[in-house]
Amino acid sequence: MTRFRIDLGYQGTHFHGWAKQPHLRTVQATLEEGLARITGEEVTTVVAGRTDSGVHARRQVVHIDLSTSAVEKLIARSNRTGQAALLSRLRGVLTIGDNHDLVIHAVTEVPEDFDARFSALWRSYQYRLADHRAFIDPLLTAVTPRHKGELDAEAMAEAAREAQGLHDFLPFCKPRDGATTIRTLHEFEVDRDQDAVITIDLRADAFCHHMVRALVGGLIKVGSGAWPVTRPAELLAEADAGAGARVPMFVTPPHGLVLKEVGYPAPEFYASRAVQTMARRDQD
Repeated sequence: MTRFRIDLGYQGTHFHGWAKQPHLRTVQATLEEGLARITGEEVTTVVAGRTDSGVHARRQVVHIDLSTSAVEKLIARSNRTGQAALLSRLRGVLTIGDNHDLVIHAVTEVPEDFDARFSALWRSYQYRLADHRAFIDPLLTAVTPRHKGELDAEAMAEAAREAQGLHDFLPFCKPRDGATTIRTLHEFEVDRDQDAVITIDLRADAFCHHMVRALVGGLIKVGSGAWPVTRPAELLAEADAGAGARVPMFVTPPHGLVLKEVGYPAPEFYASRAVQTMARRDQD
């Protein structure tokens, strides 16, 4: 078997999220159907991070394993490498039809200890939000939710800074059985772009289910004056002390969220990083 890394992006508007679901169009199903057509085999994808319905990705990462016969079929009579043939054939099959919202950026042959999910060091996201101050660009309305009234972006930025670091993010997560909600939030920044649209950038080792959109929802409460600036950090401190609980959260609309990038270590650290990630994390 040969392992390949696939870098791709997609507009999530017409996808029901990443994961395969019966009778629904998803990114995983679309990609795996394309792979099956060009290899003649059933191919399973492993993704860096699953995205919800309506969420977009600029740079998502997947790995797959292909048999020798599948690689030979891709190359056929050409003198291309396996990765070049896979890139060309996959791009070709995914542009057939009316939907061109899934883009293949690159294909790379990688060592077998590379794991798109468990070898990752961090994931980064951005959330866009237009309030009363923002210029509404008609070309970006599909990826920019609107908020009635004006938000205090400076207060939101201060609340975000206080929430960075290693915490139990249970108050801002939809927990899964047997999974930890402890994460390290390396970056959490709020700004306004040239159109006064509020941009919220987050980077963490990993994110719990709904964590990004719930954190943004908390910042909106701060920006609107419903919460004091200190409230998000207070909720995290309670969880860190073992007294936290999931509280009803405003989870923002999915179409404002974009997976920007996934970071990986040097190849010699793929295996050790995967082992570290798979071990259940405990707070220090």
